Amino acid sequence: MDTRIFHLDEINQAAKAIQDGKLVAFPTETVYGLGADATNEAAVKNVYLAKGRPSDNPLIVHVASIEMVEKYASEIPDNARKLMKEFWPGSLTIILNIKKGVLSKTVTGGLSTVAFRFPDCQPTLDLIKEAGVPIVGPSANTSGKPSPTTAQHVYHDLHGKIAGIIDNGPTRVGVESTVLDMSTDQPVILRPGAVTKHQIEEVIGSIDLNHHHVGKNETPKAPGMKYKHYAPNAQVYIVDEGSDWKQVVDWIKQQPFDVGMMAEEKILQQSTLPMNAIQFSLGKNVADASARLFDGLRQFDDQPNVKAIVTQAFPAKDLGRAYMNRLNKSAGGEHFATK
Repeated sequence: MDTRIFHLDEINQAAKAIQDGKLVAFPTETVYGLGADATNEAAVKNVYLAKGRPSDNPLIVHVASIEMVEKYASEIPDNARKLMKEFWPGSLTIILNIKKGVLSKTVTGGLSTVAFRFPDCQPTLDLIKEAGVPIVGPSANTSGKPSPTTAQHVYHDLHGKIAGIIDNGPTRVGVESTVLDMSTDQPVILRPGAVTKHQIEEVIGSIDLNHHHVGKNETPKAPGMKYKHYAPNAQVYIVDEGSDWKQVVDWIKQQPFDVGMMAEEKILQQSTLPMNAIQFSLGKNVADASARLFDGLRQFDDQPNVKAIVTQAFPAKDLGRAYMNRLNKSAGGEHFATK
């Protein structure tokens, strides 16, 4: 099929496509999502097909109001309402128990819970309101690849497989939302994002961080918990804090292929790079790096001569926890010092 680029004055046409059971990629402040009517099981199944996504990997449901959540959730605990008031619209996804039979198992992965998100992106809120239904929205990429932060990234992976893409330019945050499970007695972060553990605890008190490994035959409660994610074709190596970048550059020089080098401006400027080093700036701080990480990995994916990518680590706290979560998954846990 032809994949159309919808401009911001064509939201009504994109909403019509959603109502007709078609797939439309949409922008958020984090990454671009692949949208379908969450109440249309056939449309949701096509999301899995377009992405090549495992069917036991549940989908986040995007809403444009708390009233939309109330239609599907069996209850919204007081602490969940406090978080919605504080962080919605925004980069926090909240898992809640849902009423029996209100959403297909294709959406829930067969679980009795659903992850809800109220994105901080007006074009997408307009899309949901115009379509009149909640919209599922996994990242709009080929499953396992780096997430898309521009409409061009989406087109690269999914053109010919989906009806259209709403182009709102580059995303602001660059890493997916924090996923907080509120369906259990003790709230737990299943995926770190821009809304930090500290920020959440300031609103509702102590919460846990997930350390559970999802087994082969176990259904994950949130995206990104079980399967390989964010990985380009080239092997990614994490350059730990305090590493000597001169040694990294010396190693690059010895390789018979091109090597991508992703680091802060100050590191790139201080290094005399060999001809086979292709640099990508992560900016000046962890916020810049989080916004640029997937873009850099994707740029190197389009360069077949790049066989390895060395990427700067940041302290795993606050937003850095989300950055390092994505980088570790991208690298498969491989570090430069131990490769």
